Amino acid sequence: MLVHLVVSILSTVWITMAQNQPGGPEEKDKTSTALKDLLSRIDLEELMKKDEPSLKFPQTLAEFEYSFNEKGQLRHVKTGEPYVFNYHEDLHRWNQKRYEALGEIITHCVYELLEKECHLKKVYLPVDASEDEPKSFIFTSEDAITNPDKLMVLIHGSGVVRVGQWARRLIINEDLDSGTQIPFIKRAMDEGYGVIVLNTNENYIEVEKPKKQMQSPANDTDEPAEKKEKKDDSQKETKKRRDFYEKYRNPQKEKETKHIPIRMIQREAEVKNKVISVALTDSVHNVWHQEAGKSILDWMQEHCRNWVSSSEPLDTPVEFMLPDCPRVSAGTERHELTSWKSFSSIFKYFTQALEAQNTEAKSKPTVTTRSSNRKKSEEL
Repeated sequence: MLVHLVVSILSTVWITMAQNQPGGPEEKDKTSTALKDLLSRIDLEELMKKDEPSLKFPQTLAEFEYSFNEKGQLRHVKTGEPYVFNYHEDLHRWNQKRYEALGEIITHCVYELLEKECHLKKVYLPVDASEDEPKSFIFTSEDAITNPDKLMVLIHGSGVVRVGQWARRLIINEDLDSGTQIPFIKRAMDEGYGVIVLNTNENYIEVEKPKKQMQSPANDTDEPAEKKEKKDDSQKETKKRRDFYEKYRNPQKEKETKHIPIRMIQREAEVKNKVISVALTDSVHNVWHQEAGKSILDWMQEHCRNWVSSSEPLDTPVEFMLPDCPRVSAGTERHELTSWKSFSSIFKYFTQALEAQNTEAKSKPTVTTRSSNRKKSEEL
Protein backbone atom coordinates (compact mmCIF):
# COMPACT_ATOMS: atom_id res chain seq x y z
CA MET A 1 0.00 0.00 0.00
CA LEU A 2 1.14 3.55 -0.72
CA VAL A 3 1.44 4.61 2.89
CA HIS A 4 3.82 1.73 3.64
CA LEU A 5 6.04 2.84 0.78
CA VAL A 6 6.15 6.41 2.05
CA VAL A 7 7.05 5.28 5.56
CA SER A 8 9.90 3.23 4.13
CA ILE A 9 11.17 6.22 2.13
CA LEU A 10 11.03 8.48 5.17
CA SER A 11 12.92 5.92 7.24
CA THR A 12 15.56 5.73 4.52
CA VAL A 13 15.81 9.52 4.40
CA TRP A 14 16.28 9.65 8.14
CA ILE A 15 18.97 6.95 8.15
CA THR A 16 20.84 8.48 5.23
CA MET A 17 20.77 11.94 6.74
CA ALA A 18 21.95 10.61 10.07
CA GLN A 19 24.84 8.75 8.46
CA ASN A 20 25.99 11.88 6.59
CA GLN A 21 26.20 14.01 9.72
CA PRO A 22 29.28 14.27 11.96
CA GLY A 23 27.06 13.69 14.96
CA GLY A 24 27.32 17.01 16.82
CA PRO A 25 24.25 18.44 18.67
CA GLU A 26 23.81 21.31 16.17
CA GLU A 27 23.91 18.99 13.19
CA LYS A 28 21.40 16.62 14.85
CA ASP A 29 19.04 19.54 15.46
CA LYS A 30 19.30 20.53 11.81
CA THR A 31 18.53 16.95 10.78
CA SER A 32 15.48 16.83 13.02
CA THR A 33 14.27 20.19 11.72
CA ALA A 34 14.67 19.05 8.12
CA LEU A 35 12.71 15.87 8.77
CA LYS A 36 9.89 17.76 10.48
CA ASP A 37 9.77 20.16 7.56
CA LEU A 38 9.49 17.25 5.14
CA LEU A 39 6.70 15.65 7.16
CA SER A 40 4.81 18.94 7.47
CA ARG A 41 4.60 19.21 3.68
CA ILE A 42 2.89 15.80 3.34
CA ASP A 43 -0.93 15.89 3.43
CA LEU A 44 -1.55 12.57 5.13
CA GLU A 45 -5.29 12.60 4.55
CA GLU A 46 -4.90 13.07 0.82
CA LEU A 47 -2.12 10.46 0.81
CA MET A 48 -4.34 7.83 2.42
CA LYS A 49 -7.21 8.58 0.04
CA LYS A 50 -5.11 8.64 -3.12
CA ASP A 51 -5.50 4.95 -3.88
CA GLU A 52 -8.84 4.51 -2.08
CA PRO A 53 -11.96 4.12 -4.25
CA SER A 54 -15.06 6.22 -3.60
CA LEU A 55 -17.00 5.48 -0.42
CA LYS A 56 -20.30 5.74 -2.31
CA PHE A 57 -21.88 2.28 -2.43
CA PRO A 58 -24.99 0.73 -4.01
CA GLN A 59 -28.33 1.43 -2.36
CA THR A 60 -30.05 -1.90 -3.04
CA LEU A 61 -29.16 -5.59 -2.95
CA ALA A 62 -29.69 -5.80 -6.72
CA GLU A 63 -27.24 -2.94 -7.30
CA PHE A 64 -24.72 -4.82 -5.14
CA GLU A 65 -25.33 -7.76 -7.52
CA TYR A 66 -26.26 -10.08 -4.65
CA SER A 67 -29.45 -11.95 -3.80
CA PHE A 68 -30.68 -14.66 -1.45
CA ASN A 69 -31.09 -18.08 -3.07
CA GLU A 70 -33.77 -20.69 -2.27
CA LYS A 71 -31.75 -21.78 0.79
CA GLY A 72 -31.62 -18.23 2.16
CA GLN A 73 -27.91 -17.88 1.34
CA LEU A 74 -26.49 -14.59 0.05
CA ARG A 75 -24.85 -15.21 -3.33
CA HIS A 76 -23.46 -13.10 -6.17
CA VAL A 77 -26.00 -13.07 -9.00
CA LYS A 78 -23.37 -13.66 -11.71
CA THR A 79 -20.79 -15.95 -10.10
CA GLY A 80 -22.91 -17.68 -7.47
CA GLU A 81 -20.10 -17.09 -4.96
CA PRO A 82 -20.56 -16.06 -1.29
CA TYR A 83 -19.91 -12.48 -0.21
CA VAL A 84 -16.24 -11.45 -0.38
CA PHE A 85 -15.12 -9.00 2.32
CA ASN A 86 -11.64 -8.26 0.92
CA TYR A 87 -12.92 -6.91 -2.37
CA HIS A 88 -9.87 -4.62 -2.57
CA GLU A 89 -6.78 -6.16 -1.01
CA ASP A 90 -5.01 -3.98 1.60
CA LEU A 91 -7.87 -1.47 1.71
CA HIS A 92 -9.44 -2.49 5.00
CA ARG A 93 -11.18 0.84 5.60
CA TRP A 94 -12.91 0.71 2.18
CA ASN A 95 -13.82 -2.98 2.58
CA GLN A 96 -15.29 -2.29 6.02
CA LYS A 97 -17.36 0.61 4.68
CA ARG A 98 -18.64 -1.59 1.86
CA TYR A 99 -19.58 -4.29 4.39
CA GLU A 100 -21.44 -1.75 6.52
CA ALA A 101 -23.33 -0.42 3.48
CA LEU A 102 -24.41 -3.95 2.60
CA GLY A 103 -25.39 -4.53 6.23
CA GLU A 104 -27.78 -1.56 6.14
CA ILE A 105 -29.42 -2.99 3.03
CA ILE A 106 -29.71 -6.39 4.73
CA THR A 107 -31.46 -4.73 7.67
CA HIS A 108 -34.20 -3.39 5.39
CA CYS A 109 -34.43 -6.75 3.59
CA VAL A 110 -35.20 -8.38 6.94
CA TYR A 111 -37.88 -5.75 7.65
CA GLU A 112 -39.55 -6.70 4.36
CA LEU A 113 -39.38 -10.40 5.20
CA LEU A 114 -40.98 -9.81 8.59
CA GLU A 115 -43.93 -8.18 6.87
CA LYS A 116 -44.23 -10.38 3.76
CA GLU A 117 -43.20 -13.84 5.04
CA CYS A 118 -44.13 -13.61 8.70
CA HIS A 119 -47.14 -11.30 8.19
CA LEU A 120 -46.11 -9.02 11.04
CA LYS A 121 -47.03 -5.35 11.20
CA LYS A 122 -44.81 -2.43 12.12
CA VAL A 123 -45.86 -0.51 15.25
CA TYR A 124 -44.25 2.83 16.12
CA LEU A 125 -43.29 3.67 19.72
CA PRO A 126 -44.03 5.45 21.97
CA VAL A 127 -47.65 5.04 20.92
CA ASP A 128 -48.47 8.49 22.32
CA ALA A 129 -45.43 10.25 20.80
CA SER A 130 -45.84 13.80 19.57
CA GLU A 131 -45.21 14.56 15.89
CA ASP A 132 -41.64 15.81 16.38
CA GLU A 133 -40.65 13.35 19.15
CA PRO A 134 -38.00 10.66 18.45
CA LYS A 135 -39.66 7.31 17.67
CA SER A 136 -38.69 3.70 17.24
CA PHE A 137 -40.70 0.71 16.04
CA ILE A 138 -41.32 -2.96 16.67
CA PHE A 139 -43.08 -5.72 14.75
CA THR A 140 -46.12 -7.59 16.06
CA SER A 141 -48.45 -10.34 14.95
CA GLU A 142 -52.13 -9.49 14.50
CA ASP A 143 -53.01 -11.29 17.76
CA ALA A 144 -50.07 -10.02 19.81
CA ILE A 145 -52.36 -8.09 22.18
CA THR A 146 -55.50 -10.19 21.93
CA ASN A 147 -54.06 -13.72 22.14
CA PRO A 148 -55.62 -15.16 25.32
CA ASP A 149 -53.14 -18.01 25.75
CA LYS A 150 -49.51 -17.09 25.13
CA LEU A 151 -47.21 -14.41 23.78
CA MET A 152 -43.60 -14.74 22.65
CA VAL A 153 -41.37 -11.65 22.81
CA LEU A 154 -38.12 -11.81 20.81
CA ILE A 155 -35.21 -9.54 21.76
CA HIS A 156 -31.97 -9.39 19.77
CA GLY A 157 -28.51 -8.78 21.23
CA SER A 158 -26.43 -5.61 21.36
CA GLY A 159 -24.50 -4.05 18.48
CA VAL A 160 -25.56 -3.13 14.95
CA VAL A 161 -28.34 -5.72 14.66
CA ARG A 162 -31.93 -4.48 14.44
CA VAL A 163 -35.37 -5.98 14.87
CA GLY A 164 -35.60 -9.49 13.42
CA GLN A 165 -31.85 -10.21 13.40
CA TRP A 166 -29.60 -12.35 15.57
CA ALA A 167 -26.32 -11.67 13.77
CA ARG A 168 -25.56 -9.69 10.60
CA ARG A 169 -22.43 -11.79 10.05
CA LEU A 170 -24.50 -14.97 9.87
CA ILE A 171 -27.03 -13.45 7.47
CA ILE A 172 -24.26 -12.39 5.08
CA ASN A 173 -21.91 -15.37 5.44
CA GLU A 174 -24.26 -18.24 6.38
CA ASP A 175 -28.01 -17.92 5.75
CA LEU A 176 -31.23 -16.24 6.83
CA ASP A 177 -32.28 -19.13 9.11
CA SER A 178 -29.24 -18.92 11.38
CA GLY A 179 -28.91 -15.13 11.27
CA THR A 180 -32.51 -13.94 11.66
CA GLN A 181 -35.38 -14.55 14.07
CA ILE A 182 -37.68 -15.65 11.23
CA PRO A 183 -37.59 -19.42 12.10
CA PHE A 184 -38.50 -18.56 15.72
CA ILE A 185 -41.36 -16.33 14.58
CA LYS A 186 -42.81 -18.90 12.18
CA ARG A 187 -42.65 -21.75 14.66
CA ALA A 188 -44.09 -19.60 17.44
CA MET A 189 -47.05 -18.65 15.24
CA ASP A 190 -47.51 -22.30 14.22
CA GLU A 191 -47.70 -23.21 17.91
CA GLY A 192 -50.33 -20.58 18.64
CA TYR A 193 -48.23 -17.80 20.13
CA GLY A 194 -48.85 -14.14 19.61
CA VAL A 195 -45.52 -12.56 18.66
CA ILE A 196 -43.79 -9.26 19.43
CA VAL A 197 -40.33 -8.62 17.96
CA LEU A 198 -38.50 -5.84 19.81
CA ASN A 199 -35.95 -3.37 18.46
CA THR A 200 -33.91 -2.59 21.56
CA ASN A 201 -30.82 -1.23 19.78
CA GLU A 202 -32.87 1.53 18.19
CA ASN A 203 -33.64 3.40 21.40
CA TYR A 204 -32.20 6.74 20.31
CA ILE A 205 -31.82 8.77 17.14
CA GLU A 206 -28.39 9.94 16.03
CA VAL A 207 -27.89 13.46 14.72
CA GLU A 208 -24.76 15.24 13.61
CA LYS A 209 -23.29 17.76 16.01
CA PRO A 210 -22.74 21.28 14.67
CA LYS A 211 -19.11 21.83 13.83
CA LYS A 212 -17.21 23.68 16.53
CA GLN A 213 -15.17 26.65 15.50
CA MET A 214 -11.65 26.67 16.93
CA GLN A 215 -11.43 29.49 19.42
CA SER A 216 -8.39 31.69 19.32
CA PRO A 217 -6.46 31.85 22.58
CA ALA A 218 -6.83 34.94 24.72
CA ASN A 219 -4.78 37.89 23.52
CA ASP A 220 -1.38 38.07 25.10
CA THR A 221 0.05 41.55 24.71
CA ASP A 222 3.56 40.25 25.40
CA GLU A 223 3.47 37.78 22.51
CA PRO A 224 4.31 39.02 19.00
CA ALA A 225 1.53 38.77 16.41
CA GLU A 226 3.71 36.66 14.12
CA LYS A 227 4.37 34.13 16.87
CA LYS A 228 0.67 33.90 17.77
CA GLU A 229 -0.23 33.31 14.12
CA LYS A 230 2.27 30.47 13.86
CA LYS A 231 0.91 28.94 17.08
CA ASP A 232 -2.67 29.05 15.74
CA ASP A 233 -1.59 27.41 12.49
CA SER A 234 0.27 24.74 14.43
CA GLN A 235 -2.80 23.99 16.59
CA LYS A 236 -5.04 23.69 13.53
CA GLU A 237 -2.60 21.36 11.81
CA THR A 238 -2.26 19.23 14.95
CA LYS A 239 -6.04 18.92 15.25
CA LYS A 240 -6.37 18.03 11.56
CA ARG A 241 -3.82 15.24 11.86
CA ARG A 242 -5.32 13.95 15.12
CA ASP A 243 -8.80 13.86 13.58
CA PHE A 244 -7.44 12.06 10.53
CA TYR A 245 -5.66 9.37 12.55
CA GLU A 246 -8.81 8.87 14.65
CA LYS A 247 -10.90 8.55 11.48
CA TYR A 248 -8.50 6.00 10.01
CA ARG A 249 -8.28 4.06 13.27
CA ASN A 250 -12.06 4.03 13.58
CA PRO A 251 -13.49 4.23 10.05
CA GLN A 252 -17.06 3.87 11.36
CA LYS A 253 -16.81 7.28 13.00
CA GLU A 254 -16.91 9.67 10.07
CA LYS A 255 -18.47 12.59 11.94
CA GLU A 256 -19.28 13.80 15.42
CA THR A 257 -22.81 12.86 16.46
CA LYS A 258 -25.05 13.06 19.50
CA HIS A 259 -27.83 10.75 20.67
CA ILE A 260 -31.38 11.87 21.40
CA PRO A 261 -33.06 9.14 23.51
CA ILE A 262 -36.44 7.62 22.75
CA ARG A 263 -38.73 7.38 25.77
CA MET A 264 -38.37 4.07 27.64
CA ILE A 265 -40.39 2.56 30.49
CA GLN A 266 -39.26 0.11 33.18
CA ARG A 267 -41.91 -2.19 34.59
CA GLU A 268 -40.26 -4.73 36.85
CA ALA A 269 -43.42 -5.76 38.67
CA GLU A 270 -45.48 -6.25 35.50
CA VAL A 271 -42.72 -8.31 33.88
CA LYS A 272 -42.35 -10.63 36.84
CA ASN A 273 -46.10 -11.11 37.14
CA LYS A 274 -46.78 -11.80 33.47
CA VAL A 275 -43.64 -13.45 32.04
CA ILE A 276 -43.62 -17.23 32.48
CA SER A 277 -40.12 -18.00 31.23
CA VAL A 278 -37.12 -16.36 29.55
CA ALA A 279 -34.59 -18.01 27.25
CA LEU A 280 -31.24 -16.21 26.97
CA THR A 281 -28.64 -17.11 24.35
CA ASP A 282 -25.08 -16.36 25.44
CA SER A 283 -26.34 -13.21 27.13
CA VAL A 284 -23.75 -10.60 28.13
CA HIS A 285 -25.79 -9.21 31.02
CA ASN A 286 -24.17 -8.86 34.43
CA VAL A 287 -26.42 -8.77 37.50
CA TRP A 288 -23.68 -7.19 39.61
CA HIS A 289 -23.12 -4.29 37.23
CA GLN A 290 -26.87 -3.82 36.76
CA GLU A 291 -27.45 -3.89 40.51
CA ALA A 292 -30.21 -6.48 40.37
CA GLY A 293 -31.91 -6.91 43.74
CA LYS A 294 -32.64 -10.20 45.48
CA SER A 295 -36.21 -10.30 44.18
CA ILE A 296 -34.97 -10.12 40.57
CA LEU A 297 -32.27 -12.74 41.19
CA ASP A 298 -34.79 -15.12 42.76
CA TRP A 299 -37.17 -14.59 39.84
CA MET A 300 -34.39 -15.23 37.29
CA GLN A 301 -33.36 -18.45 39.01
CA GLU A 302 -36.90 -19.75 38.66
CA HIS A 303 -37.93 -18.38 35.28
CA CYS A 304 -34.76 -17.98 33.15
CA ARG A 305 -32.26 -20.22 31.41
CA ASN A 306 -29.16 -19.15 29.46
CA TRP A 307 -27.85 -21.21 26.53
CA VAL A 308 -24.18 -20.28 26.48
CA SER A 309 -21.34 -20.90 24.02
CA SER A 310 -19.58 -24.09 25.09
CA SER A 311 -17.80 -27.14 23.72
CA GLU A 312 -20.17 -29.35 25.72
CA PRO A 313 -23.15 -31.09 24.05
CA LEU A 314 -26.42 -29.17 23.77
CA ASP A 315 -28.29 -28.65 27.07
CA THR A 316 -25.37 -29.81 29.25
CA PRO A 317 -25.37 -27.78 32.51
CA VAL A 318 -22.54 -25.23 32.63
CA GLU A 319 -21.17 -23.87 35.89
CA PHE A 320 -20.86 -20.12 36.34
CA MET A 321 -20.03 -17.90 39.29
CA LEU A 322 -22.84 -15.34 38.91
CA PRO A 323 -26.02 -16.22 40.84
CA ASP A 324 -28.51 -15.14 38.18
CA CYS A 325 -29.95 -18.14 36.32
CA PRO A 326 -29.12 -21.72 35.25
CA ARG A 327 -26.74 -22.03 32.29
CA VAL A 328 -26.64 -24.83 29.76
CA SER A 329 -24.55 -25.41 26.65
CA ALA A 330 -25.86 -24.16 23.31
CA GLY A 331 -23.87 -26.91 21.61
CA THR A 332 -21.51 -24.47 19.88
CA GLU A 333 -18.51 -22.35 20.80
CA ARG A 334 -19.52 -19.60 18.34
CA HIS A 335 -21.37 -16.83 20.13
CA GLU A 336 -23.40 -15.74 17.12
CA LEU A 337 -24.71 -19.29 16.51
CA THR A 338 -26.05 -19.93 20.01
CA SER A 339 -29.62 -18.84 19.20
CA TRP A 340 -29.88 -21.04 16.12
CA LYS A 341 -28.20 -24.08 17.67
CA SER A 342 -30.47 -24.01 20.74
CA PHE A 343 -33.65 -23.43 18.67
CA SER A 344 -35.39 -26.73 19.44
CA SER A 345 -34.32 -26.77 23.09
CA ILE A 346 -35.73 -23.29 23.65
CA PHE A 347 -39.17 -24.23 22.33
CA LYS A 348 -39.13 -27.40 24.44
CA TYR A 349 -38.25 -25.26 27.48
CA PHE A 350 -41.17 -22.90 26.79
CA THR A 351 -43.59 -25.79 26.31
CA GLN A 352 -42.59 -27.28 29.66
CA ALA A 353 -42.98 -23.91 31.39
CA LEU A 354 -46.47 -23.43 29.93
CA GLU A 355 -47.52 -26.94 30.92
CA ALA A 356 -46.28 -26.34 34.46
CA GLN A 357 -48.22 -23.09 34.67
CA ASN A 358 -51.39 -24.68 33.32
CA THR A 359 -51.10 -27.52 35.80
CA GLU A 360 -50.73 -25.02 38.63
CA ALA A 361 -53.64 -22.94 37.34
CA LYS A 362 -55.96 -25.95 37.18
CA SER A 363 -55.32 -26.63 40.84
CA LYS A 364 -56.73 -23.21 41.72
CA PRO A 365 -60.43 -22.36 41.23
CA THR A 366 -60.82 -19.37 38.88
CA VAL A 367 -63.67 -17.52 37.22
CA THR A 368 -62.96 -16.21 33.71
CA THR A 369 -65.15 -13.56 32.11
CA ARG A 370 -65.04 -11.68 28.84
CA SER A 371 -64.22 -8.45 30.68
CA SER A 372 -61.29 -10.03 32.53
CA ASN A 373 -59.86 -11.30 29.24
CA ARG A 374 -60.19 -7.82 27.75
CA LYS A 375 -58.42 -6.32 30.75
CA LYS A 376 -55.59 -8.85 30.41
CA SER A 377 -55.14 -7.91 26.74
CA GLU A 378 -55.10 -4.21 27.53
CA GLU A 379 -52.42 -4.75 30.19
CA LEU A 380 -50.22 -6.56 27.68
